[in-house]
Amino acid sequence: NNSKLIILSRSVDGKMLEKIQSDAKKQKVPLVKFEGTSVALGRLCGLQFRISTIAFTAIDEASIKSILKDEETNV
Repeated sequence: NNSKLIILSRSVDGKMLEKIQSDAKKQKVPLVKFEGTSVALGRLCGLQFRISTIAFTAIDEASIKSILKDEETNV
């Protein structure tokens, strides 16, 4: 697994959500829950289709820390 950060839209639920959370925890990959829909996450990524989950493989530690800090202040 090369993922360094995973972002989930609120469109992910049930067993899929549990599996992703479990796998991320096992691999010690930070997980961020995006409060928008998969459509909103797709638009945020500059895409014209739905994105329910996105895994970043090429992101530096400073960016990860910044995203996680922003997530903590929004909770």
